Amino acid sequence: MKLSSEQPKIIVVGSSSIDLVLLTARHPQPNETVMASKADRFFGGKGANQAVGTARLGAIVYFVGCVGMDPLGKQVIGNLVNEGVNVGFIHETERADTGTAYVTSAGGKNAIVVVPAANYCLKPEHINRAEKYFESADLILLQLEIPMDTVEHTVQLAKRYGKKVLIYAAPAMKLSEEVLEYASFIVAKSSELSLIFGEANREHVLRNFPNKVFVRDDTNSTTYFNGSEMKYYRNDHDDMLYKIGMGDAFTSGFAVAYCHGNPIEVCVKFGTDVSLKVAKNKGSQGGLPYLADLVL
Repeated sequence: MKLSSEQPKIIVVGSSSIDLVLLTARHPQPNETVMASKADRFFGGKGANQAVGTARLGAIVYFVGCVGMDPLGKQVIGNLVNEGVNVGFIHETERADTGTAYVTSAGGKNAIVVVPAANYCLKPEHINRAEKYFESADLILLQLEIPMDTVEHTVQLAKRYGKKVLIYAAPAMKLSEEVLEYASFIVAKSSELSLIFGEANREHVLRNFPNKVFVRDDTNSTTYFNGSEMKYYRNDHDDMLYKIGMGDAFTSGFAVAYCHGNPIEVCVKFGTDVSLKVAKNKGSQGGLPYLADLVL
């Protein structure tokens, strides 16, 4: 992967949370209680994950989000500061607690319940406060753990300044025609295409969006259509034990590679390789690699 002489400038608009991860032998069935062998707490939220991921890969990162005025919110902000992320546009609200996520991890698969809380208090006016930085940004990153009207407003603001937008469409929900049309890149899980595009056939979706939609699988594989043929890249390993945050890691790697002027094929490979690093470590942020950790 080539690196340009300039540091990429990336604005991440999205969620932050504290994740409680419970390790169990199996997932509980309805009306059933199972015992957890361990409970861990990690920093998370798809937006914060991508902010940390891109910062560790050498980007100048501005994070626009919302936390509660509680101890968890202070911890989230402190963690981002320690990671070198600009937190000047994080809104603190008294209306809700900081977001949390509850993860049951069993047999390499995760069942996740997200409590958006303060993340759903992120409004278009909060995005406007960072508007002056849109003009100089190389890329805008979005996910869907914040209100959809805030997502759409961010896309409109990016369009006003002619900036490219990368959306990790998770948790999956239908995207408006305006967002589908303007977004430069959309990352989606293979099992959620019908929710996002109203079409479950992966090949049909990819052919409709050449070099724009990138479909991810649990095997750490990425499939896309380059305009003439289907392309596929996979990088997995037997020690892929922790699969939380892999999509955020892929998005971070892809974003940084793209900002350095690399072709799509290289961006996909780099993003997939970054994702593998996360799968080998606990927590969605702990395993995010630094640029020096990767073979360039």
